[in-house]
Parts: sequence; C-alpha cells; structure tokens
Amino acid sequence: MNWLDRAVNAISPERALKREVARQRLSLINSGYGNYGANSTKKAVIGWTHGGGSHREDIEEHVDTLRQRSRDLYCGGSNIATGAVKRLRTNAVGTGLHLKSTINEEFLGITQEEARELEETIEREFAHWAESENCDIERIDNFYQLQQLALLNALLSGDSFALMTTTKRIGSIYDLRIELVEADRVSTPDAERVNPLFCEGVEKNNAGEVVAYHISKFHPLSFQDRQPREWVRVKAFGEKTGRRNAIHVMNRERIGQVRGVPFLSPVIETIKQLGRYTDAEVLAAVINGLFTVFIEKEGASDDIPLGESVPDEMQVDAEDENSIELAPGAVIDLGEGEKANMVNPGRPNPNFDPFVMAVIKQIGAALEIPYEILIMAFSNNYSASRAAILEFFEVIKMYRAWFVADFCQPIYEEWLSEAVAKGRVNAPGFFNDPIIKHAYCTAEWNGPGMRQLDPKKEVEAAELRVEGGFSTRQRETAELTGTDFYRNIKQRKREEELLKEVRGNAGQKRQEANADNGDMESDPDKDADRQDAAEEETEE
Repeated sequence: MNWLDRAVNAISPERALKREVARQRLSLINSGYGNYGANSTKKAVIGWTHGGGSHREDIEEHVDTLRQRSRDLYCGGSNIATGAVKRLRTNAVGTGLHLKSTINEEFLGITQEEARELEETIEREFAHWAESENCDIERIDNFYQLQQLALLNALLSGDSFALMTTTKRIGSIYDLRIELVEADRVSTPDAERVNPLFCEGVEKNNAGEVVAYHISKFHPLSFQDRQPREWVRVKAFGEKTGRRNAIHVMNRERIGQVRGVPFLSPVIETIKQLGRYTDAEVLAAVINGLFTVFIEKEGASDDIPLGESVPDEMQVDAEDENSIELAPGAVIDLGEGEKANMVNPGRPNPNFDPFVMAVIKQIGAALEIPYEILIMAFSNNYSASRAAILEFFEVIKMYRAWFVADFCQPIYEEWLSEAVAKGRVNAPGFFNDPIIKHAYCTAEWNGPGMRQLDPKKEVEAAELRVEGGFSTRQRETAELTGTDFYRNIKQRKREEELLKEVRGNAGQKRQEANADNGDMESDPDKDADRQDAAEEETEE
C-alpha cells in the first residue's frame, strides 16, 4: 500500500475499499491477452480506436469500393499492383490447367489397361471441347483462356461467376457453354435490399444455404445502358436434378461470407501511397534534369528573347498567364519585376531505392509473394532465390487447388455427364450411383511447373524422391515440367522407334557404300599376279 492508499484509508475507509476492489478487478481483466494485444490501459494502445462487425459489415458492405480501387491500381495506378496480380495469374494458371483423368479402376472393377484406355478417350473428347471456342457462350475464348479470365477477374474483383448453359451449334458435338459474369452484375434487387436473406446478390434460405444468384441484365457501372434495372434469378442448383447451374469462384476469409475480397485489398492504401511517392520522385528528377534559362530585365521590353521558349504544342497550361512552364533547353522571358527562384530538388534521391524496396517487401509479405518474384529480380545467392521460389510455389499450389475446386472440376464434371449421356464415353453406372460417378470424375489438373534455377539438381532430387518411394514419376513430371508422364513415355517410345529406324537405315546405307568402295579398290596380291603375268608375256 502506497502513501496515497494509506491516506485514503485513514480519511475514507469506504473509498479505500472501492479502490482495492477496482484494483482486483483490473488485475483480472489484464491477464492473458489483456496484458498484450487486448490491453486497455497501456499508453501504446490506449488511443487505438477499433471496431468490428460480422462479415456483412466488415466485407460485403465495402466490396464495391474495394473492387473499383483494386481495378484502378491494376489498370495503371501502380506497377507493383499490376505485377502482383499478373504474377499470381501467370504462375497459377499460365497457359491453362490441363486435364489428366485418373479414374478409380479398383472401385469400378476394371483392369488398368481398360482404365488407361478409358482415360485416353475422356481426355481426347474433352480436348475437342476445351480447345475450341465453342465452349464459350460468346464464342471468343477456349476453355484455357476462360480459366485465365475467370481467375484474373476473381483476383481483381474478389470473385467471379460462371453460368453453365446449353446451346446447340453446328459443328459442335457438345452443347455445354460457359458464360462468365463479372462480379458487379451480381447484386441485390432494389425490392430485396432490406431482406436479411439477401447479401450482395446472393440469396440464402433460412438454413443458410445459398439457393440463388441475382444477376443484373446490364453492368451497373455502364453509361451506355441506362434503362431501368432488371435482374435475373439463377438457381444455384436444379430442383429436380441437383445440377449445378452457376459457379462462384471465391476465396472466403470469414465464416458466413458470400462475396469475395479483391486480392489487393490488404495493401491498397500502401500501394497507393507508394505510387504517389514514386510519382513525386520521378517528377522531381525530371525537373532537376531540365535546363531552363530565365532572362530577368529591369524594365519592360518587347524584344524577342534569345533561344526558344516552350513551344505552344508542348504547353499544358497555356491558358493560365500566371504559370511558367519548364522544358529542356527553354529560354523564358520574364516580365518587369519578375524573378525566377529555383528550388534545388536534390534528385535523384539516393534513398529512393532502399525505401521502396523496404515497402515492397512488406507488400510481398501481405500478398504471400516473395519480393524477388514480385519485382522479378533475383540478386541474392542460389539458396535464398531457391527458397523464395519454393515458398511461392506453395502459395501457387494453394491458389491452384482453390481454382480447380471452384471452376475447373465442376465444369469438367458437367461436361463428362453430357459426354456419357450422349454415348461418347462409356461409363456404366455413371447416373445410377453418385459414388460411381465420382470414381469416373476424379482427375488431376496440371499447370505450369515450378521455376528451376539449377535444372540438373532439381532433376536429380526428383529421381531420388521417386527411387525412395516418396513420390511418383507422374507427380514429379507434372511439377517439373507441367506435362503428363504417360504421354511423355508414349511420345518417347515413338521417338525411339523412329530413331532406331533412321539409324538402321543409315547403317545399312553405310555398309552398302563400304561394300561398293571395296569392289572398286585394288587387291595387292592380285595386282602382283597381274604384273608377273605381264612380265612373262614381255620376255616371250
């Protein structure tokens, strides 16, 4: 007890008791996290204003602003933002995730040979549909280009949508068409804005299940379509068949969340401030690089100044008589009493690059992109660069698995259902049992392989993993080169057979040539006999 507590105790025992009770309660509050992140008495956090809410208040009510700011940064507001989004898109999807059918032959009770033959049939039929623009409702992109577009929009806007419709077209075996829908068009109709079951165009039932999506007939940000807004209600699944009608590509962060957050959301403010700082530094360096001469006169004069002033076509503020524009090598004639005071900007700034790099490292940490990959500069040693690539590839595998589950696999299953229904693929029991259907639909989606700094070491490590039983040739082939092991083996077999044939033909021709040359060459013994016979004839 300090002197103040003793004084209060002597003057007012009741007040002293209240102080002691308050002290005991405070000690209970400031325990565990209360001593640190949740502390409310330390000076470091006492001024920390904070607030929070459900996924609606924290996410869905702000997605429109986040969406537009994210797109603005991507479209040129920041080179770092553009590079981050493209880097993730290119590494996760690249030229497209390609199907590798892996049906469960053990469960289906078929031999491995039958399974391989069926897998080849499925992949061949799927390639016919996926490699054609007929898979696109707009008839512009093939399936692999649609993957790039869907993922890019999901990163920029937080999510993207795809409708699986059917349309007959001449020359197309399959009727399945993919219609991509931008995130802005999925919105809540005006009549349902107070309905708690609606959230940014996503409709739920009382059990919390997503049952429908409400899609505006025109883009809400378009200035061309100014007719009254109308919405189309698309059921998430068919009522009778359970068929998936709409695909929602979204990476959730909160439980109950129904709309996605743009990829750049956590670092929008940092990237914007870094862009402003970069622009200011570039402008200062440009001004510092301009060589402009000012002619100061004591009296008014109409004489033409020596040299050239800023040409009219180069002026950007000619209407303002009070502004003086600078240009390389310009000679500016000042009026009476005017004097130009130049401030030395001290540019280029030697601290610019270290500061920018420090900020980029923080941005990369938030986006899970190592700064070496973010700026495409590998200036560190081999071990550090390889560690950055390995870490980034783990992030890529996560995004790839999410995109496959949300986009590629549902579309593939819908296509395979049509292929079986049309008799293009023989799959007994496909529509009779969901487990049998799943056994036929299992597949892998191979994309771009991991970047390699030393291919020889990577191949040797892959061989050791296969020999030790820690991996398979199919998996290592997919990760190293993004190709299919079985297709590579078949191609190698054809190449070896052709090479053997070519070598055999070349060897046979070489032997024939040698034989012909041998007949034309002289034999020493026969030449000696011929010479002796000639000499005998001469003596006779």
